[in-house]
Amino acid sequence: MNIVTDSGVDLLFPPERLARLDIHKVPLVVTLDGQSYREGVDIQPEEFYRLLVASDNMPTTSQPSAGEFAEVYRRLAASDPEILSIHMSSGLSGTLDSARAGAKLVPEANVTFVDTKTLSAAAGWQVEAAARTLEANWPIKQVLALLERISAAGDSIYTLEELKYLIHGGRISHMKGLIASLLNLKPLIGVEKVNGTYAQRGQQRSFKGALRGLVDLIAEQHAPGSALQVQVLHAQNPQGAATLRELVDQRFECTWLPVGAMSLVLGAHTGPSMVGVAYAPAATFADMP
Repeated sequence: MNIVTDSGVDLLFPPERLARLDIHKVPLVVTLDGQSYREGVDIQPEEFYRLLVASDNMPTTSQPSAGEFAEVYRRLAASDPEILSIHMSSGLSGTLDSARAGAKLVPEANVTFVDTKTLSAAAGWQVEAAARTLEANWPIKQVLALLERISAAGDSIYTLEELKYLIHGGRISHMKGLIASLLNLKPLIGVEKVNGTYAQRGQQRSFKGALRGLVDLIAEQHAPGSALQVQVLHAQNPQGAATLRELVDQRFECTWLPVGAMSLVLGAHTGPSMVGVAYAPAATFADMP
């Protein structure tokens, strides 16, 4: 069985773990100053944020077309018609809808879809879990049950220094964002599990306070000292990511996955200062091969 995902799903794992997993990623598109780029194909995060900071314009993003998904499904189905297509939350992107439309164009493919109801690293955990369990010959029903368990157990929370990108992208209401910006407040943003959309979880007056606030949110769900699998990510803010990792490590017994850069299509809606953390009880992954 082949696995397909999209570039809004971050696979931030050690290279040796990824090298043996056959995962096919379909890129989303970011447009800035009239130029469109396929993420990870035409542009990399460092170059994108350099262009973004230098631009007077705001970026826009778009999901892959149905035709792009159809092309991938058709190519894969030529050798194996069974495909598991795992995507960033349908509450935040139309990517899953495009994938479903693409599958209808390829009747020879038998595509099973998974809406992760999240994004970035937390969605990547589901993709990696699927790849590892399918490699171990788990039946698809058991694989899907594991993905549901990881989805239910895991969470992602974020913060950032500037709000103009969120306001422009419509991810928060313009008035609330404007007021927060005037007050120099830093939002704490989560991804709720019912519809997989952003939800404000609080706010702080400083960025350092916001980083501590993220850790406090984790502590509301998991007692200090709990054994957690954790991954810190950032748009283009490695210093903020390092600080957040240190704060989390002081409070919990962590199994750490590599710190890394999130999808630039996600960062286009938040700006370069964004940092976040994905976390779940370590026991969630105990039976994975």
